[in-house]
Amino acid sequence: MSSTSLRILTAVLLLLGSLLSPVPAGAVQVVGKVTTAEGAAVSGALVTVFSEAGNRKTTVYTADDGSYAIATSFDGKLNVRARVPAYEDVVKEVAAGAGPTQLDFTVSKIVDPYALSNTLTASAHLTKLKWDDPDLRAAFVSQCNYCHQVGNALTRIPREEKDWTATITRMEGYFAQLTNGEAKGIAKALTGFTPAPVAFEQRYAVSTELPAAKVEEWLVGDGMSFIHDAIVGQDGKLYGADEGHDVIWVLDRATGRIEQYPQPDIDLPRGGVLSGLPLPIGVFTGKHGPHSMAQTADGRLWITNALSSSLMSFDPETHEFKRYDLGHRHIYPHTIRVDRDGIVWFTVVLSNEVVRFDPVTEKFTIIGLPHNGFWRWLTDLCIPLVVKLAAWFPNHDLQNRLSPHKWANLGRSIFNFPYGIDVNPVDGSIWYAKLYLDKIGRIDPKTLAVTEYDTPMKGPRRPRFDRNGVLWIPAFDDSGLMAYDTQDRHWRTWKLPLLAPNEYEVPYALNVHPKTGDVWITSNMSDRWFRFVPATETFITYPSPTRVTWLRDWEFTREGQVCSTQSNLPSYAIEDHVPAFLCVDPEGGARDRALLAEKSS
Repeated sequence: MSSTSLRILTAVLLLLGSLLSPVPAGAVQVVGKVTTAEGAAVSGALVTVFSEAGNRKTTVYTADDGSYAIATSFDGKLNVRARVPAYEDVVKEVAAGAGPTQLDFTVSKIVDPYALSNTLTASAHLTKLKWDDPDLRAAFVSQCNYCHQVGNALTRIPREEKDWTATITRMEGYFAQLTNGEAKGIAKALTGFTPAPVAFEQRYAVSTELPAAKVEEWLVGDGMSFIHDAIVGQDGKLYGADEGHDVIWVLDRATGRIEQYPQPDIDLPRGGVLSGLPLPIGVFTGKHGPHSMAQTADGRLWITNALSSSLMSFDPETHEFKRYDLGHRHIYPHTIRVDRDGIVWFTVVLSNEVVRFDPVTEKFTIIGLPHNGFWRWLTDLCIPLVVKLAAWFPNHDLQNRLSPHKWANLGRSIFNFPYGIDVNPVDGSIWYAKLYLDKIGRIDPKTLAVTEYDTPMKGPRRPRFDRNGVLWIPAFDDSGLMAYDTQDRHWRTWKLPLLAPNEYEVPYALNVHPKTGDVWITSNMSDRWFRFVPATETFITYPSPTRVTWLRDWEFTREGQVCSTQSNLPSYAIEDHVPAFLCVDPEGGARDRALLAEKSS
């Protein structure tokens, strides 16, 4: 953002800043500049204030002239960090006071190639891997990147091929669908993670909108917590589903208070109906596996329990749970949405189904989706039986050996895998994405008739509609973004910005802002996220304050914040070693500048 633009924006926001709730007397307010050792201003530097307890942090980005301003409610003696890619972090201490504190930072380039390499994102370290076969690389991107970063400090530890084979076997136990040949080829390629440093090639583009933004993070749980999805409740609180521990976490953003509500016990072993899988010990301790949530008009939260094959309601006021058993043949309930009539819809990934649930009658309607060929029909038929047989031998991975994807040597292509789902606001139709088949589908909400369409990019994951009936879809396997206009049946596609030409992204989810129409996209391999502006077809890039960032669904607050969860699996690989709720305020940094400029004047 240019200095002139920044001054105009500050002036426009001065009045708004004066109307904000007054910052507490003990709060920290800091202004300053970030410059290099040579005296050059740094644009896009991340300036983060950590709470005294270290469980909260707030971040803003510097403008073209290196300036920043940040106001927090934190009290006490606090650390403030300046972070710039390829430069050493600088940390200073500041005490809460009545007025703004001047705090300038001078950053120096990292000269040691090993130290520099250790600061680079997972996407950079992945460039070490050599792929002679593009199909093998495609299998790796699809199956080895979907719940955590690959190439971070934990996952890039050098290993021999036999050790990588053991790691891949464990990942297959968590339901990575690989053929034996793919598993062998990937193990060989992963030996490319050597101690040698990665050459620095990354280039960070600083968007003009970046200095206006502000990021807040609240750490929650522990290193074994796996908080999958979060939603913004009608009460403004954030609710997070801890899939590993059968817990719903609740954050009051106004006070910072965090509460947890354990789901009721059930007569199933650890891992629920999927107890045959050797789920990550210590991470998966529960039986329900709460995955995704949606809220109906009466305030109830509806939760898909991936491990207990059930739907569950949670009352935020009484904190009571009620379980609705789906039946063990319906494996892994997944993404959930509520339509305009209050009907609950969700995908069931391993059974190739979408389920309709009426909260009034408490009745399920199971919608079997097209099988798309003999082998997929056979897989849809066999998987419930395979999972049941495997449960007789807990943690022994029997389902992997019995599954058709192994003995038919067809890998992930044998699965339909309905994943994300959303409701078209124009006609109320239900749309879903088949992740491994590269299709989207439409369900007529009245007749339940199903129609499917091929996608132009691979790996459609978690789609969302805009208000005009355009379905926006992240292309996980192709580092891309797709848009399908359901009115004129026209496709558009875009490639995501990369930090270097030989890197890739894995966009897991997205959401469309209900007012601006901007599309917020997770990227998950480069410690960034994106905001796409359809009117100009431009991407705005936001570097994450936290290394090993892995975000799930985006949700919007009434105030305009965009929220998600830090949920790399395992969480102890995240820089803070625990999960977090994360909210981005696209104009929060600009408001801080306006507020502190007014105080200074």
